[in-house]
Amino acid sequence: MIRIDERISKSELTYSWIRERIIGREFNPGYRLVLGAIAKELGISVVPVREAVRRLEAEGLVEFERNVGARVAMVNQDEYIDTMQTLGVLEGAATALALPWMDDADLARAQAINDSMRAMLDDFDPVAFTSLNEKFHRALFQRCPNPHISELADRGWNRMSGLRSSTFAFVPGRAPRSVQEHDEILRLIRENAEPLEIEMAVRQHKWRTVEAYRQQRTSS
Repeated sequence: MIRIDERISKSELTYSWIRERIIGREFNPGYRLVLGAIAKELGISVVPVREAVRRLEAEGLVEFERNVGARVAMVNQDEYIDTMQTLGVLEGAATALALPWMDDADLARAQAINDSMRAMLDDFDPVAFTSLNEKFHRALFQRCPNPHISELADRGWNRMSGLRSSTFAFVPGRAPRSVQEHDEILRLIRENAEPLEIEMAVRQHKWRTVEAYRQQRTSS
């Protein structure tokens, strides 16, 4: 039993608890989520567990099967590509909308993250690199004033985490180019390029990773 902080809803805590185990691969694709067992382990009723699982289902991390119940969603390569393409559109738009509210500290943070990614290229850790990649992009769109686009982008990243623990484990050769493209995006922002140009740069950056994944998938 874990201690429930009453300032945080039980549903929210349960959502985070399950999601962390899906992302961390403690609950692998196909793992059955027994609501009663989870409720017992957390020391809560089944109601917030059900709410949390429904939320995870909406994000694509959990699926329901008749006569089986809830389970961690199975990995689907086509869905991975679809999610990446969608995320490219969302991130591009979110970053463009965030531009008027970005400050030097935001850009410095994004640059520091990308520098850490660059330093990792010689001793490559694909999972850590993927985590830094997510932090880089979140640093760029975190000030997006449109909460709907931000929420959809968050869901996209959550879905990506459930589908693949690391994109760059599948396309490690893409990593150096990805760092270079991050530098180019930051240059465009610093030089006050047109929002549409920046939006398309972010979108194409993501889509190039999709293309690299497709090529790797075809050749394997």
